[in-house]
Amino acid sequence: MDSNKVKEIIAKRVAKEFKDGNLVNLGIGLPTLVANYIPKDVEVTLQSENGFIGMGTAPLPGQENPNLVNAGSQPVTINEGAAFFDSSISFSIIRGGHLDFTVLGALQVDEKGNLANWMIPGKKVPGMGGAMDLVTGAKKVIVAMTHTAKGSIKIMKECTLPLTAKAQVDMIVTEMGVMVVTDKGLLLKEKNPLYSIEEIQAQTEAILIIAEDLKEMEI
Repeated sequence: MDSNKVKEIIAKRVAKEFKDGNLVNLGIGLPTLVANYIPKDVEVTLQSENGFIGMGTAPLPGQENPNLVNAGSQPVTINEGAAFFDSSISFSIIRGGHLDFTVLGALQVDEKGNLANWMIPGKKVPGMGGAMDLVTGAKKVIVAMTHTAKGSIKIMKECTLPLTAKAQVDMIVTEMGVMVVTDKGLLLKEKNPLYSIEEIQAQTEAILIIAEDLKEMEI
């Protein structure tokens, strides 16, 4: 599947989780695409950890403002009523439990909801950034990522990379399906109709629990 289509499937599905009035933080990389797929009849406020609230969709080509960027330095737009502030206020919002959702990528996530998304030993480390604060401060944590990375499994029985946080992930959305972390393990609630359950399990180290009302993702 084309990589752009993969990202679109994931971002569109994540956007469906939001409800009117939600305050949401979108992590760098793939999660930033979610802003482009929020339904027009749903009013969501997006917060960017580098210091503003009221982030909009990506700007049209040629309309980028170099002074308006998200935490990943990607150009963004600003909605009416947006506000700008310093890092102390930004992280007061994050650490104070005011975020309804945070959406971020992962290097690994496991069946207990443990998250590893900040370093690979032996490689250049960009730093943990705000991920540790975001996943412990938000009411719900969604990991939005490709199911595998160049053939390497990312959904583990137990993370092998250094953890960002323990037992904080609530939901995993990939191009193959939607999984929810439960006290019994990972529950597969939706699957991409292009893949069988057996194919999804083959690309997942954790043993998946199949929901009795398993649904198909819209692609």
